[in-house]
Amino acid sequence: MEKLVIAKPAQIDAAYWKGRRVLVTGHSGFKGSWLTIWLNQLGSQITGLGLTPSSDPTLFELAKISELCESHFVDIRDVSKLNAVVKQTQPEVVFHLAAQALVRQGYRDPLETFATNTMGTANVLESLRSTSSVKAVVMVTTDKVYRNNESLRPYKEQDVLGGYDPYSASKSASELIIDCYRNSFLTAQGISVASARAGNVIGGGDWATDRLIPDAIRAWSAKQILGLRHPESIRPWQHVLEPLKGYVILAQHLATSPEFASAFNFGPEFNEAASVRRVIEIAQSSWSGAKVEWRAGTAQVHEAEYLRLDTSKACEVLGVQSTWGIDKAVKRTVAWYRNQGQGESAITLCQNDIKDFEIDTK
Repeated sequence: MEKLVIAKPAQIDAAYWKGRRVLVTGHSGFKGSWLTIWLNQLGSQITGLGLTPSSDPTLFELAKISELCESHFVDIRDVSKLNAVVKQTQPEVVFHLAAQALVRQGYRDPLETFATNTMGTANVLESLRSTSSVKAVVMVTTDKVYRNNESLRPYKEQDVLGGYDPYSASKSASELIIDCYRNSFLTAQGISVASARAGNVIGGGDWATDRLIPDAIRAWSAKQILGLRHPESIRPWQHVLEPLKGYVILAQHLATSPEFASAFNFGPEFNEAASVRRVIEIAQSSWSGAKVEWRAGTAQVHEAEYLRLDTSKACEVLGVQSTWGIDKAVKRTVAWYRNQGQGESAITLCQNDIKDFEIDTK
């Protein structure tokens, strides 16, 4: 694609999103719930499609996400039900976030992971082939789609895809499916499709298992010691609002400029990629009485030690720049959990974070 350099940081165009018909798959998940709240504030007409939430508690239920959109509980592996929702709602913009999103769950149930992340992706794209209303599609994958050689060099969009574990492999395969549908069908129909590869996200309202901050909050809320291994593992941690901002701005461009239909990395600046130790030390300083024990031993399953993303394309082409560094991202996340635990409204806490984030972005 032609390189389009944008001189200043991009902003979300509220006028574009007001009244826009938007489909969010995975709206019942952590990132999907945050995105639904934000799009609702922008005045979009949102259709949400996802599974019934499985964790307890969930941001979906606490923030009453079903009141902000037309909510459908549909498995993306069920192509007939998926097609029915898309045909009924005729979206103009689609954000595909529905996925089996946990590395360890991928090891426990690889077939479910491949079925959801590969065929589920194909089903979503297939449902759009006969939907003339759609103009822009953002397919969310992951930073783990790259063939990770444990190098400290950040991965660029043109680097080789791969996947050691079932989750990473399924997401890498989904990138090939996205590219196939873009080239074979959707571009010719005037539908612009991009994939978004985001780094590790944190933020209030995530209660999934086997995730660093949720595990910490569970332990510390119960006045237990948080036991961790591999303190020097490095990840591109970022607040959940960072990639969501990127997805929304990317969709704005896709709607009018098909040359943006490609892959984009979304993550922190290079020096903001942080070790597990650093993230936990920041969190620990923000939670009274928090205790951590670094334990010896090896992981039960393989996980990469080092992972960084090169986000220069998103910065130069889209104008998307990081707003909150790692310190602020972690502190805002811990404050969300602390305040929610003290009785504050989950949706109000999310709305306040969005408001402050928008102010800091300008």
